[in-house]
Amino acid sequence: MAEEAKNKASAPKFRTSIGGQALIEGVLMRGPGKQAIVVRSPDGLVEKVEELTLVRDKYPILGLPIIRGAVTFVDSMVKGVKALMFSADYFPDEDVAEPSKFDQWLEKKFGNEKMQKFITALAVFLSLGLTILLFFLLPTFLAGLIDPYIKSAAVHNLVESVIKLVIFFAYMILCSKQKDIYRVFQYHGAEHKTIFCYEAGLPLTVENCRIQPRHHPRCGTSFLFVVVVVSILVSSLVFSFVNWRNMWVRMGLHLLLLIPIVGVTYEFNRYVGGHDNKVTRFLARPGLWLQNFTTNEPDDSMLEVAIRALELVIPEEKGKDAW
Repeated sequence: MAEEAKNKASAPKFRTSIGGQALIEGVLMRGPGKQAIVVRSPDGLVEKVEELTLVRDKYPILGLPIIRGAVTFVDSMVKGVKALMFSADYFPDEDVAEPSKFDQWLEKKFGNEKMQKFITALAVFLSLGLTILLFFLLPTFLAGLIDPYIKSAAVHNLVESVIKLVIFFAYMILCSKQKDIYRVFQYHGAEHKTIFCYEAGLPLTVENCRIQPRHHPRCGTSFLFVVVVVSILVSSLVFSFVNWRNMWVRMGLHLLLLIPIVGVTYEFNRYVGGHDNKVTRFLARPGLWLQNFTTNEPDDSMLEVAIRALELVIPEEKGKDAW
């Protein structure tokens, strides 16, 4: 019986473009034509389905390779923040009896709809800013502090790369230790297991999803790790030809290089996620290992949420969501 379950869990029939995101007591699933949010609120399951409108459909140039990576990344962040805010509304902070004076002023000044847009934009800006600060600018700044003791560009690049990796791993490990994040990471595992079950061509049941792996090669954790690695490789090349001792020049160039770095990483993940051979399995291993920190084993109720979210975005035309 155990062997049969193992075989079921390792027999994908196709690779889907459907992806997801863990929320507060819920899951977001995004298909080729629509996205669905399913949250397990105190009163039961809450569902929200929206038709997807992509910027690149209106401006085809934004769908070109490399460029589409940055566009997709920002678009996913915006939609992800909105979904998180939606799920958080069903679990208000019990310590907050009424909106703060600042919240009341914002709502009176801009109205509820404009205020929501403002908060979303601010959240995306802060998320992007924190990511850039932690993983790109802070390592450059710290390496710059010991610059007087470094005699070559190669050593400087190595020191900065090590600092960048240490910060990245420390951030992942610290996040995984937060009690409030543990359940979110369980929903993350439920999302992965459900997609694996769907790709294996099995009926979407809790029993079939439970036996699937919780580490998925197209996960956002893997994407972020590859962004860091690609940035290290690009920095090592670029800063061999520019004024590598000037900390502010390095920071400025890091910012300028972000779009092509994210673009290259996106294309890399598309290739690795769409192919299954010895090379792609080897390239995917570091990202899969990192998911030990960002995914936890879900319970059956979480799998039910992920299954429902996936069911809502599966296209009517078979194969339309093929990777």
